[in-house]
Amino acid sequence: MSKETVKKVQTDADVKRKAVKLVISHLKKKVAEPFVGSEHINGWIAEMEKLLEKPEFNLIEYIEMRKSLNDVIERTLDADIRFKMRDSWYSLGKALDKKVKQK
Repeated sequence: MSKETVKKVQTDADVKRKAVKLVISHLKKKVAEPFVGSEHINGWIAEMEKLLEKPEFNLIEYIEMRKSLNDVIERTLDADIRFKMRDSWYSLGKALDKKVKQK
């Protein structure tokens, strides 16, 4: 008996979700040390993780979360942390633009 391998077809939403998860994991490492205002970014990360748990991928919700990340960045006093978060903000935008590679 031969087993057939079932290959899951990847959608643009799958690719975007995976890329966003990667950006969030990197962001968490960047802001691991406590700093003034860290509760704001940690709250944002918690909200984003809840959004990632949803089975559907609503791009509008992710764009809104990216906008709210910008607000968190603007309220951060530490310039080094703000610079690191700004890199993640940029990466999040690139992650939301990803599409499935065409063969």
